[in-house]
Amino acid sequence: MAAQPAANAPVKPSLTLKRRLNARPERVYAAWTDPTQLVKWFGPDSGAVTKVVTDVRVGGRYEIVFHTEDGEQHNVSGVYREVEKNAKLQFTWRWITMPERESLVTITIKPEGEGSILTLHHERFFDEEARDRHEMGWTGCLDKLERTLAA
Repeated sequence: MAAQPAANAPVKPSLTLKRRLNARPERVYAAWTDPTQLVKWFGPDSGAVTKVVTDVRVGGRYEIVFHTEDGEQHNVSGVYREVEKNAKLQFTWRWITMPERESLVTITIKPEGEGSILTLHHERFFDEEARDRHEMGWTGCLDKLERTLAA
């Protein structure tokens, strides 16, 4: 018999964001995997991205260092768990300042007409406050991604 989670086990918060992008899945996927493209749009505001390393394969690692307008430096890294070219990426998400709070991000990209539907699902947050901060950050990222792909 398969192990069942305890009935009173706390549910970890998650979030899901969807965007219609005016770019084919190949371009959207490249924006998430090519360091020269990630530097153009990653981060919640106009702060600079100063380091992007990607090894896009199952078991490969990534690292992104970016700055926010308030002068803070942020460093996030993780490991790719699933890679389906032009369709899906799943990776762990861990801030250098809180490595014990690892969460999981799944990006799916589906063609729609001449564009794509991107779904970002981020799960296993430590608490609701962390989820809410990430929702603001991801919303800023996706706004920038949308503008970058439209250019």
